[in-house]
Amino acid sequence: MTDHASTGGAGTPPVACTLTPVGLAARASHWRTVITRAMTDRSQTSDGLRLTFRAGPGTEAELRGLAAAETECCPWASWAVETTGGQLVLTIRAATADGAATLHSMFSGPG
Repeated sequence: MTDHASTGGAGTPPVACTLTPVGLAARASHWRTVITRAMTDRSQTSDGLRLTFRAGPGTEAELRGLAAAETECCPWASWAVETTGGQLVLTIRAATADGAATLHSMFSGPG
């Protein structure tokens, strides 16, 4: 994950993260850990991403915790975790093209 910032449209929060550099590094590390351990698929959508994870001990709680934390620091995107077909699906959506592009790049690394 990387830090991004751009202006949002009227009534849309700017595409920016409120974490400090240390907080951002810690969050990115947490994402890398869960992605490496459990992610099975990553697909881009027109407005964001759909990430699929193996359900395992603690994975759902970890994803829900990360989604809640991201909602706090990145309110320009919506973060939702669902259980589908025995797997966990994290859907991340942005209201703007800049936001979608930011999401695509945030989760573009290996995983």
